Amino acid sequence: MTKAHVLVIGDDLTGSNATGARFARAGLRTVSVSGVDRVVCADGADVVVLNLGTRHRDATTARALVQEAVKAVAPVELLAKRVDTTLRGNVGAEVDAVLDVAEPGTRALVVPAFPEAGRTTVGGLHLVDGVPLAETSAARDPLTPVAHSRVATILRQGTRRDIAEVPLDVVQSGVDAVADRLAAIRAPIVVCDATINAHLGVIAEAAAAVRRRQAIRWVSVDSGPFAVLLATALGIGPGVSPLPPVLAVVGSITGTTGDQVRELEQVMRARFVEVGLERLDARAVATEAAALLTPGARVVGIRTRPPAPGERVDHDTAARIPRVLAEAAAILLAEHRFGGLYATGGDIAEATTAALASDGFAIDTEVLPLAVAGSLVGGPHDGLPFATKGGLIGDRNAAVACVEHLISVIAQRERGRSQ
Repeated sequence: MTKAHVLVIGDDLTGSNATGARFARAGLRTVSVSGVDRVVCADGADVVVLNLGTRHRDATTARALVQEAVKAVAPVELLAKRVDTTLRGNVGAEVDAVLDVAEPGTRALVVPAFPEAGRTTVGGLHLVDGVPLAETSAARDPLTPVAHSRVATILRQGTRRDIAEVPLDVVQSGVDAVADRLAAIRAPIVVCDATINAHLGVIAEAAAAVRRRQAIRWVSVDSGPFAVLLATALGIGPGVSPLPPVLAVVGSITGTTGDQVRELEQVMRARFVEVGLERLDARAVATEAAALLTPGARVVGIRTRPPAPGERVDHDTAARIPRVLAEAAAILLAEHRFGGLYATGGDIAEATTAALASDGFAIDTEVLPLAVAGSLVGGPHDGLPFATKGGLIGDRNAAVACVEHLISVIAQRERGRSQ
């Protein structure tokens, strides 16, 4: 079969498909199959998600199936062992099995936190909505009860390999601190604390840095979000030429939007130019944003700078902001190649559509309640993928969801052009 970039080995179908969906939203062609014998059906995929259904099997059988799975796919750039968000099943045995047959020197990076689902890891303990794992319903699962909260203890039920831990204070110190710690660790299994998506990004960037520095190959052991971030940090992209970036135009200054922008910056490494009331010059804004269009950039944007506490905003001046942001967006789209457009804030979406001389918006889907995606209709950018959302709509992950949708659409279009 055509060589895949990523192999995800899962222990149940639902979780496997959920992880596959995350890779698909990142623009990679993803095929999920159940059973090693069906791997051939994933020919041409960037990501092969292989569900083995081992969660409720005995440890010996699970080991054998995992080892067979690793051998069934040609060597990949990233091997991910998908585990349950509450660490049920043969977690330690399956990680051990992967390391048994992986390239010598490969290490397992265990990052089970899934902040969006309330799963966090602090002090080596895995928590569900802040409650230690062994005190949750997972401990009473009739088939695979989890008796411990410490991740290392759960792993040791299936492996004798050494296990090290990277505590939260190191993760909070940033990429360099985590990279230094990972580089110094000799244990083949490393468990990392994390409580927010930004921590997952820090760990991924650090692991990629260590890979470049020491040629260490990592196996991602997580429940979905970390593997995608690690793939991105390692430069694993769709099986097409590098995707054109998404242009994000953010006019809302609500606290909700601020949280969403920070999540875009942390999770997708989005880069923004802030537009303050003191410089309402569309050409200058566009020029500064264009400088952010470096190779590999996925999201480049312009946003309104929130007023400082106590700062008085003239109504007429504030009313000019949507028009200036829209004009800057029009300049950027005319002079540079973007794959899609994301706009948040009702005034911004309307002003941007007008500035682009579009007749309207063809709606394809609702990414989340009151956040829709489709494409521009008419004008010089007819057919450009477009997503829009109100400034007060959604949780902190809403902008990421909209941009991920756009990236998936862009990847499909680019793949079609390359065929």
